[in-house]
Amino acid sequence: MSKPERSKGVFRNAGVEAMGEAGPRESSKASDAPPQPSLGQPPKCPQCGSEKTWKDGLRYLNGGRRVQRYLCRSCGFRFSESTLNHEVKFNVLGQRLKEPNSGENLLEPNILEGELPIEPAPENSPLKIGKDIASHMPSKQTITEKTLYTFTDYNRECRVCASEGGAKNSAGKATALTGEEKAVAEKRAAGATELSQADVEGKLAEFAWWMKKQGYADETIRGRVKLLKVLVKRGANLHDPESVKGVIARQSWSERRKELAVDAYTSFLKMVGGAWKPPRYRKVKTLPFIPTERELDLLIAACNKKTSTFLQLLKETGMRCGEAWRLRWEDVDVERRAICVTPEKGSEARVLKISEELAEMLGNLPRLGDRVFTGSLIGFRRNFQKQRARAARKLENPRILKIAFHTFRHWKATVEYHRTKDIIHVMKLLGHRNINNTLVYITLEEALFQGGSDEFYSAVARSVEEARKLIEAGFEYVCDFDGIKLFRKRK
Repeated sequence: MSKPERSKGVFRNAGVEAMGEAGPRESSKASDAPPQPSLGQPPKCPQCGSEKTWKDGLRYLNGGRRVQRYLCRSCGFRFSESTLNHEVKFNVLGQRLKEPNSGENLLEPNILEGELPIEPAPENSPLKIGKDIASHMPSKQTITEKTLYTFTDYNRECRVCASEGGAKNSAGKATALTGEEKAVAEKRAAGATELSQADVEGKLAEFAWWMKKQGYADETIRGRVKLLKVLVKRGANLHDPESVKGVIARQSWSERRKELAVDAYTSFLKMVGGAWKPPRYRKVKTLPFIPTERELDLLIAACNKKTSTFLQLLKETGMRCGEAWRLRWEDVDVERRAICVTPEKGSEARVLKISEELAEMLGNLPRLGDRVFTGSLIGFRRNFQKQRARAARKLENPRILKIAFHTFRHWKATVEYHRTKDIIHVMKLLGHRNINNTLVYITLEEALFQGGSDEFYSAVARSVEEARKLIEAGFEYVCDFDGIKLFRKRK
């Protein structure tokens, strides 16, 4: 009796006649195999004829021989080079094994024609069909089997060549999440479903147009849309007020900025017909920063011609930066040294006097259009911040960095009240409609100039000419008494 041996996929054993190349191999379905491509190209699938085949590792046989395995991405059929040659496999009894049902119902066990005991393979054993594990043990002829996964089931929730730990972001990772993480993930997924990125952009554009139709200022529209974009970017769902509340509460913003975010979302809900109970944020009232006049002059001198003219205009008139930026040439009277201010934010229109120096600076600016200052105010502000940083570095004065466009308005109002002690005059200068907005400058004046002398020079005027001369000399009007006017001047 010859020694059992295995060669070219054909098992030889006692009682089994040796089978040559013209044996069962000739009786196989060689004519049904699809034509194979030339050397160097992946083979076609013998099951469906598809060219979408991938290499699926090497299969090591007895004797050190290696066989290249392939995977069809169309039908999921796994095959090797021996399959292309249609080799017929036999079990240890010489019985022909039935070909695996590669395309259909691969989860069902394969059936062998021989009546042999079947043992289930271990869970982590290699995926082989009809593996002979006891051909050298006639007393224990057992065939183990392990079915391959079908293409749809096996590749549906994992990736090709993924590690045993599982592919990144695969469905299997979700089982490791805690209940709280799952709830957060589901909530985020629901929010993303309700309002995708395209929906957000469309809603915010609709919101901007709605505010424009309601008569909101362009700066207000731009600010509120920007705040909503920030909230969405940081995880807020605009369809869920509680989500918006949570995102606002987590921000390290000032109370004023949070209040503006609440106002922006309240306007958004008004547009979509929604409602919510807004959180309470109140601006902490603080006194504005007031630099010295010398610091303002040094900053103006350190800037370029356009910026220095703009800053000098703010210093002398106390206008808002938006009012100064929209100034037109027709509003500037160089000969009379007067400027007509078009108000913003519900202020009053007014005519303000300017110095001869400022009138000359305005006259030296190039006239590129109807407006005195052209371009974008946002870009102009960024350029000013760079020049301000450079000036603070050269002057070695960090207080310069605290000077903004609106600081000039605060400085002008404080100095003007200190000069006149007339709050109504300051109110008209600034264009306020509510005097409560102007009263803060009384506190500023008292805090900044409290170190001055409390002694005064006094004078009286019995005619208009005398009163005019006293005013030119720096005296302040106090009151009328017995038909004369009383004036004073701090020593």
